[in-house]
Amino acid sequence: MMTESDIEAILAEIESDRLSERLIATVRQRYPDFHFTYCMDDDMDAHTPARVCRGFNVYYVNSTDHCATLTTNLEQASGLVFAEVMDED
Repeated sequence: MMTESDIEAILAEIESDRLSERLIATVRQRYPDFHFTYCMDDDMDAHTPARVCRGFNVYYVNSTDHCATLTTNLEQASGLVFAEVMDED
């Protein structure tokens, strides 16, 4: 499972660059024990993000059971969804 310090380190890396497939691929290599997904925030339906960051929202993924699900509980998180938020302009 992920810890608060894991998430802080990962978010620092993501926030230091522009969110992209390339950046997520780099994060996957650095943190092979965790699962990462990149999508647009409007793909996340009505789910509530665990974290709101500049330009993207973060959702926690729980993959302890047969199917992966979203959770807001950090203690259950085994991965993250980075959902890019597009400006309405």
